[in-house]
Amino acid sequence: MKDYGTLSQAINKLKLEEGYKEDFNLLDEEIELKSQKQTFGTEEFEVDKVLRFEGMSNPDDNAILYAITTSNNLKGTLVDGYGISSGQISKKMMNKLDLKDHRELD
Repeated sequence: MKDYGTLSQAINKLKLEEGYKEDFNLLDEEIELKSQKQTFGTEEFEVDKVLRFEGMSNPDDNAILYAITTSNNLKGTLVDGYGISSGQISKKMMNKLDLKDHRELD
């Protein structure tokens, strides 16, 4: 298992070393790539890696970093500050981003 360090270090490593250059935003039923004015439904992307970060001093400082590849081969990251169960997203999106969905947790 690769050591990614802190959240900001992990984002930098994924961008510079592994080609995850795009920044995705989480919507209710899609992820959004604002820079290209594109959205992707749950069938249009795969979660390649899931990295979890916990705050040292405050357990509420949780973040999940997803490394994502879209169906048109755009690679990027999605950061969710508190985990998928905290937001207002669809059941389909929740299942897609679920940490237990047969993915290795780095």
